Amino acid sequence: MRLMRSGLGAIGIIAALLMGCGASDAPPSQSDTGSTRSQTVTESLEAETVIVALGNSLTEGLNVDPQQAYPAQLQRKLRGQGYDVKVINAGIAGETSAGSLARADWILKLQPDVVILETGANDGLRGGDLQTMFENIDRLIARLKSEGVTVVLAGMQIVQNMGQEYAGEFRDVYIRLAEKHGVVLIPFFLEGVAANQQLNQADGIHPTAEGYSVVVKNVLPHIRKVLDEQESPAVGEKAVAPLPSEN
Repeated sequence: MRLMRSGLGAIGIIAALLMGCGASDAPPSQSDTGSTRSQTVTESLEAETVIVALGNSLTEGLNVDPQQAYPAQLQRKLRGQGYDVKVINAGIAGETSAGSLARADWILKLQPDVVILETGANDGLRGGDLQTMFENIDRLIARLKSEGVTVVLAGMQIVQNMGQEYAGEFRDVYIRLAEKHGVVLIPFFLEGVAANQQLNQADGIHPTAEGYSVVVKNVLPHIRKVLDEQESPAVGEKAVAPLPSEN
C-alpha cells in the first residue's frame, strides 16, 4: 500500500552555467516522452514512496551516466538505508522556473509523494525578474501541495558579479518561499561542489559523478526528515539506520 501524501556566502554557480543549460523551457513533447512515459508512470505506481527530482541540467545530470546523476545516487543511498523508494529523474537542461511550472501537470501524472524542486538558477543567470521567478515557483509549490505532494525546495545561489544586491535577493527568494509554504529547504543544493574544479566537469559548470555524491550528501538529510515524518515503512520492515557521521 502506498503512503498517504501529506499536505543557496557567495560561492555560487558560475555565470557560464547559462550556456551549459541553454535549452528549451517547453514541457516534454510527446516525441521526447511518449515512448517512456507509460513505463515511468507504471514504475512510480509500484514504489512504496515516489520521489520526483524536478529541475534543470543540474538534476538531469548533463554528460553524466544517468546512474551517476544525483537522483539515481540518492535512490541507491536511501534504499541502502532501508527506505522503500523510487526516485524519478525529471530534470531538463535549460529549464527556468517558468518551464518547471509549465510541467506541473505532467509531474503530477507520476503520482509523486515527494518532489525535490531544483529550479531558478537559469532565471538568475539570465538576470531575470526575481518577482516573476518568485511567482512561478510560488504557483508551482502551491499546485503540488494542493495535490497532497510534499515539496523539498533546493536553494540556489548565483555569483556576486551579477551584483551583490541581486545575488542576495535571489538567494532570499528560496528562503521566502520555504517560509510561506512551510516546506523543507535545502539551503544550497551545490554546497561544496560549486566552483570546485575537482568535482565539476571540464566546463566548470556541471558536477561529475563524484560531485553528485556531494550533492546527495546535501540532499539526503532533508529527504530523510520528510520520509521519517511520513512514517515511511522500511524495506522488509528493516529498522532505518541512523545518519552516518560525515568525515
